[in-house]
Amino acid sequence: MEENAVAPSAVRAASDVRATFSRLRRRLREVDVGRGLTPSQTAALSRLSREGPFSTSGLAAAERVRPQSMATTLAALEQQGLLERRPDPDDGRRQIVTLTIAGRQRAEGDRQARAEWLATALQERYTEDERQTVIAAMALLERLGQS
Repeated sequence: MEENAVAPSAVRAASDVRATFSRLRRRLREVDVGRGLTPSQTAALSRLSREGPFSTSGLAAAERVRPQSMATTLAALEQQGLLERRPDPDDGRRQIVTLTIAGRQRAEGDRQARAEWLATALQERYTEDERQTVIAAMALLERLGQS
């Protein structure tokens, strides 16, 4: 193998990690927290909770959707009392979107429901040895993420 060639095992691991994380992320988004939000509303609420506040266009860019689609998503969340808009202090033509207290509580409740689903699934579907293997693998992947 030439000096700069990527080992087949690295290519396979990269493919497997990407595919697995993509499926797991999708599955976590599908966890029904019993509150009737669409996946796009849940994603916007979650991002605002973690990283907000945002402008509509900034949130659209972060979520990789069209600003018009994000405006529709945000209007539905606003109608439910989960977010509010305020004038941007730096640009009066824009509005900044922030979560209300109810929105923060909702986002935290959703996050907790997903954490509980994942812990329960790991408990029910894996042995103790397998869970320890998952923990070790996550430590390795965390190291990769820090480089």
